[in-house]
Amino acid sequence: MRRVSRYGAALSEHPDSADAAGEVIGEILEAVGPSPDLAVLFTSASHRDAVSEIADAVHQALAPSALIGATAVSVIGGPLEVEERPAVSLWAAARCPARPVRLEAVRGPDGWAVGGIPDDAEGTLLVIPDPFTFPSDALLKAGPAMPASERGAAADDSDALLKAGPAMTVVGGLASAAGRPGGNRLVLGRQVFDDGAVGVILDPEVEVRTVVSQGCRPIGQPFTVTKSEDNIVSEMGGRPAVERLREILLGLDEADRALVSKGLHIGVVIDEHKSEFHRGDFLIRGLVGADEQTGALAVGDAVQVGTTVQFQVRDAATADEDLRELMADASAGSALVFTCNGRGTHLFEGPNHDAAVVHDALERAPVAGMFCAGELGPIGGHNFLHGFTASVVLFP
Repeated sequence: MRRVSRYGAALSEHPDSADAAGEVIGEILEAVGPSPDLAVLFTSASHRDAVSEIADAVHQALAPSALIGATAVSVIGGPLEVEERPAVSLWAAARCPARPVRLEAVRGPDGWAVGGIPDDAEGTLLVIPDPFTFPSDALLKAGPAMPASERGAAADDSDALLKAGPAMTVVGGLASAAGRPGGNRLVLGRQVFDDGAVGVILDPEVEVRTVVSQGCRPIGQPFTVTKSEDNIVSEMGGRPAVERLREILLGLDEADRALVSKGLHIGVVIDEHKSEFHRGDFLIRGLVGADEQTGALAVGDAVQVGTTVQFQVRDAATADEDLRELMADASAGSALVFTCNGRGTHLFEGPNHDAAVVHDALERAPVAGMFCAGELGPIGGHNFLHGFTASVVLFP
């Protein structure tokens, strides 16, 4: 069969798993041909019990060199987002060398250790973790090595016990089809797991780029954190953090106060060397509590003294504008989209928002993806785990 294109993406909403698999495999064969270097499979929860059979069918008919996949609450194919309904999405790429990896984690006295990343790994790690059994933050931060005696059977003696360091870009999203441990399915080749993480290391010659749209807008003014411990921020600019927040809220118009009432966030500046900070310069974290007595705020991540922070709001208009601006200059042959399960029609007035924006920006190039329980992508050259974010992986 003659190869027609480097990339292909196919979506089926057929409720029968075998029929859905047949439809997407047929479309990929027509678009890309057999034996692609990489295939990525996304299925809705309704197909969970048939994931192994779907993966087998992909291997038998398509024979990809590497296959990864996951179950998700909603999946993406082309400009469509199929939310909480039966769907199978399959994406494939030729001339995209990829090295499959199975990641597992063990908690020791010094914290989590992650095993499964080869010691010569470099480039981009595309990874899909299970949110209940794999600590994605541990993958992104330095830490202790996992002793060989504690590695699972899936890891062989050549596996380096490394965290994904600065030399590797980490992208992807957390499986989202289940609300409990053991409920998700992860695909790696012909194997199906319900824990850990699966992924591929893309060859450095495959020059992928990323767009990470956090969809927030700063309000008020930035402050320097002058007193904090772990995730508790006690002072901003030499005054109690709660007082600073109260000042900001009093200066807002009615529309922004309404947004604050739906949820307030805090942005942590990534690059302190900049003289001014704008949307996109912040790592967004949730504001999870306030103590009127002590004047402290609780943030959804550790915040160090000396860090610049600014309060943030999120709404559909801001999220739309942010993603469109980031995609305006994007050019790619294809894309994988990992968007938050709190976006879609939970955030936007109509369906298909993120998928349609990416699909249109790339002039209808093949697009696939899933709704996630957390998104992975770099901000300011550093890898982070996000929420309410659209992380887009752009392939050349």
